[in-house]
Amino acid sequence: MALDTAQLATQALVVLTSLYVGYRIGARPSSEEELEPEVAMDNAEEEPVPEEPIWDGDLAAIKAGMTDQCKMVLVVRTDLKMKAGDISCQCAKATLACYKTLQEKNPKLVRHWEITGQAKIALKGKSEEQLMELEAIAKSLNLCARSVSDEELTKNAEGSRTVLAIGPAPIKLVNEVTGELRLL
Repeated sequence: MALDTAQLATQALVVLTSLYVGYRIGARPSSEEELEPEVAMDNAEEEPVPEEPIWDGDLAAIKAGMTDQCKMVLVVRTDLKMKAGDISCQCAKATLACYKTLQEKNPKLVRHWEITGQAKIALKGKSEEQLMELEAIAKSLNLCARSVSDEELTKNAEGSRTVLAIGPAPIKLVNEVTGELRLL
């Protein structure tokens, strides 16, 4: 029994609507407790050390068009000769740092990136100086850029930055910063 065009269109619409509604329901937090988990403190008299403020451009200025694909790039220092497990751990930290920042400053861009596949590309970086230079360029273009450090991994190397994450943002804009780098 063949389905006519109207029945196929109706079924496709039902499927797409179901996927969209399911995504929207799954993407929102279910309660206030999930937003702020309790943190146990060993000594109640100690006050947390405030983090140094991070200079950013206008992170809310970046917009993605309806058909624009977005990506995040992770620039990994190859001079450190990190093991695969160390690289993945450092990349995860850098990804979360950008994600958390943009979730607060530009949630529409984060949602667009999530809907379009959450592309993440790992690229080769030569040194900490190169990571710092790329970070400065990215921030001058209002892109979110965060580097992570690990003293243990870099104890015999210059500097402590291991990975730089840039984005998520429209591919064309991210490529202005990292388009010349090679894949990891």
